[in-house]
Amino acid sequence: MFTGIIESVGQVKSLQSVGGDIRLTVGTDIDMSDVHLGDSIATNGICLTVTAWGDNWYSADVSRESLDRTTLGRWKVGQPLNIEKAMLPTTRFGGHIVSGHVDAMGEITQMRHDARSLYFEVTAPKEIAKYLAEKGSITVDGISLTINHLNGCVLSLNLIPHTAERTNISTWQVGTAVNLEVDILARYMERLLLGDRAAVTQKESNISMEFLANNGFLK
Repeated sequence: MFTGIIESVGQVKSLQSVGGDIRLTVGTDIDMSDVHLGDSIATNGICLTVTAWGDNWYSADVSRESLDRTTLGRWKVGQPLNIEKAMLPTTRFGGHIVSGHVDAMGEITQMRHDARSLYFEVTAPKEIAKYLAEKGSITVDGISLTINHLNGCVLSLNLIPHTAERTNISTWQVGTAVNLEVDILARYMERLLLGDRAAVTQKESNISMEFLANNGFLK
């Protein structure tokens, strides 16, 4: 589990093809002295399991599922990455609950300066739009952010100078693909609303606007 508060910006040291999967090695300046085999490190928002490490690097094996669902398959050697180690029970919970399980890839579709902050618009895939809420939380490339405004699948974000300095957003531009993780509470709420029907194998969710209205969730 993570908070979405980035600890450091690392970079891709190597990408090695191993049996159809990828072995990723990341260079980082975070404190690796308390890292152990099997620990989790969020890397641009992707929860990766440490398989080897040293004082300023770690390696992880990446499955086809992660390659298909995230931006990792597009990474290049030298690319900056947002790094966060798994939170401790004593950690200040400064962001929101982040699992490191990326839901989908979004795309930066607009960016500009807004006073001292940076304004971004991100277009999300339509299949996750139902999990987004104005003033709700979202994780973008591992960064815990608040959705300022929402228009269909397009969400707007403002990033203060401190966030810009401590993350890799200086590399973002219009057209950049980013990893998106919705608020974990929204995912569980959908399953709870299904009730007993959650046990039935279905290709698509039964949650619709009509279902929500019939069950008293809309007025």
